[in-house]
Amino acid sequence: MTSSPLYLGSVVVAAVFVLLALIIKWKMQPFIALLLVSMVTALAAGMPPATVMQCMERGMGGTLGFIAVVVGLGAMFGQLLEISGGAERLTLSLLRVFGQRRATWAMTLAGFLVAIPVFFDVGFIILVPLVYSLSRETKKSLLHYGIPLLAGLAVTHAFVPPTPGPIAVAQLVGADLGRVILFGIIIGLPCAILAGPVFAPWIARRIHATIPDYMESDDSRASWQEQELPGFGLVFGLVLLPLFLIVLNTVSTALLPAESQARLVFAFIGHPFFALTAATLLAFRLLGTCRGLTREKVNEVATSALAPAGIIILVTGAGGVFKQVLIDSGAGEALAQGLAGTGLHPVWAAFLIALVVRTVAGSATVAMLTAGGIIAPLLAQTEVEPALLVIAIASGATAVSHVNDSGFWLVNRYFGLTTKQTLQSWTVMESIIGVTGATLAWLISMVM
Repeated sequence: MTSSPLYLGSVVVAAVFVLLALIIKWKMQPFIALLLVSMVTALAAGMPPATVMQCMERGMGGTLGFIAVVVGLGAMFGQLLEISGGAERLTLSLLRVFGQRRATWAMTLAGFLVAIPVFFDVGFIILVPLVYSLSRETKKSLLHYGIPLLAGLAVTHAFVPPTPGPIAVAQLVGADLGRVILFGIIIGLPCAILAGPVFAPWIARRIHATIPDYMESDDSRASWQEQELPGFGLVFGLVLLPLFLIVLNTVSTALLPAESQARLVFAFIGHPFFALTAATLLAFRLLGTCRGLTREKVNEVATSALAPAGIIILVTGAGGVFKQVLIDSGAGEALAQGLAGTGLHPVWAAFLIALVVRTVAGSATVAMLTAGGIIAPLLAQTEVEPALLVIAIASGATAVSHVNDSGFWLVNRYFGLTTKQTLQSWTVMESIIGVTGATLAWLISMVM
């Protein structure tokens, strides 16, 4: 069997198309599809059959050794924030500070903060009653306040760990998590502003969305008594604690000498395992038992959070298997050489690969894992900061959300939009985030 770069590059391209066909046409579960494609790719690339399974085991173990702990802890932390009313407290406090005239900015910032510990769809469902309330009071389109909320949620969900997407890609490409957080915030805020407070008033004047009749009965989550909610300072501190510790580790590594005792301490407390464990335990206590929940109830809430996390963990592990197969077989390096030969900047190559898979498959997770596996071998041939490639991949996996994406229909239902109106609002908003994110990542890479 030939092992020319052209052949190996073709194997990777064919593997991506087969993966998309399995998921889209044959409706195969992504975890199984990724494992199957990894096996076939390894054999097609000429790997000895005896080593294929060892390669897959290394890919799964190397990825899940980190991802499983972080995603599991993050899911439990987010669940406690959800059931305690912490998300509502953040949003109500920000609305009070910004005032109704600048409520779009408050909703963007609320979404940006809430999506750090809470999954995108959960954060949206929790906070959409506040969008309904603002729309009733001002008689403005739901999109005037809903798009800023969605923009904040979408940006953090895609760009800022400890959400699963950027954590998974950072692990695949070997990016420092603290740097991903820093660049995610630096790049994410302008993206959220453009897609939220800037775009929302424009689209809201053209599409006047009102609360759909079938959602009126679902507006019950706005019935929290404000005095029952946890304090803003407590919730804000808990959300930022793991980010602060992780970034502190990154900064200390850059500034302190290797033999410094302080650097060793910061490396320990700033590791995502410790940072998220500390935040989760504090949430159990301060948002759980201190607010009247029994230890049994807190344990029940934490356990229930692991069910959706388990799916994410397994799919991410399968993405790690695919990446390892591409590296060990040499197929990924062959494709990387081909991409380098085109003269396409690595940031734009990462963006376009993720964008194509996202557009065809609809799944941001599949897009990010596929692009991460393909881009990882390219790192040896480029000096681009890996954290910026994570942002580029996340940008491509965010843009062009349309009818094959579950988020598209979530927005369509809650805002009572037609398919065309959802394309004009939600899809354009997601594309603004994606293109802006990739552009800013490329510009930063040119000066670093």
